Amino acid sequence: MPINKDTKLCISISARPSNFGTTFHNYLYQKLGLDFIYKAFQVDDIEQAVKGVRALGIRGCAVSMPHKESCMAFVDEISESAAAIQSVNTIVNDNGYLKAYNTDYIAIYKLIEKYQLDKTKSVIVYGSGGMAKAVVAAFKNSGFSHLKVYARNAETGKNLAALYGFEYISSLENQQADILVNVTPIGMKGGKDEFELAFPEALIKAAETAFDVVAMPVETPFIKLAERLNKQVISGAEVIVLQAVEQFELYTHQRPSDELVIEAGDVARATVQK
Repeated sequence: MPINKDTKLCISISARPSNFGTTFHNYLYQKLGLDFIYKAFQVDDIEQAVKGVRALGIRGCAVSMPHKESCMAFVDEISESAAAIQSVNTIVNDNGYLKAYNTDYIAIYKLIEKYQLDKTKSVIVYGSGGMAKAVVAAFKNSGFSHLKVYARNAETGKNLAALYGFEYISSLENQQADILVNVTPIGMKGGKDEFELAFPEALIKAAETAFDVVAMPVETPFIKLAERLNKQVISGAEVIVLQAVEQFELYTHQRPSDELVIEAGDVARATVQK
């Protein structure tokens, strides 16, 4: 539809934005004939960005690293799930009233169910930021009890582990787990760790499942090695699509068909990979 004075704007704010969300949401708006437009922004000042969402009447705002926790101070209401994990990835603006949600948690929880991950298996989660909170909470609420947290920031890692009653480990050396989950930027396209493995090779060889939340590229070095070793693989591409469609519904009050969601995800990935 032509952009006009009534067109609703949705945005994403991140330290390192990509075109995935922009393409995904705009593709669905176009297919469903919705008078919306989506734009990604690189943001350093989270307080002023959230104030801008309110002041400009921006309908929805996706929040990515490193703003998922710091944005919470500037909204009016935090949904129950986001409050429980103290992390936000979505803000919805209803006539100047900002309510925050966490669709990352929903995506991880659904993927645990989809891949029928065994609750008796051991897990190591690498990371301690807002997304890591969503991951650990989802595993906890899915019934997993044998989970360890590792993070380069020992203080936040210990706090995250303690929050959910799990163990913090200070090193990945001499560790072993059935399920490995990377919730760090290691392997992310354009990052300083783009070509590095998130976990030691020996740890990956001993594991059964490799789960990476990094969405760009779809096949990180961690995922590539796990595939070569014939491990069960869950990629960040699935996480980003699942959390994005939950955001789409919050913004528009419409739920696209599964077929259209898959189509939008494929188009968005192809755009990012160009």
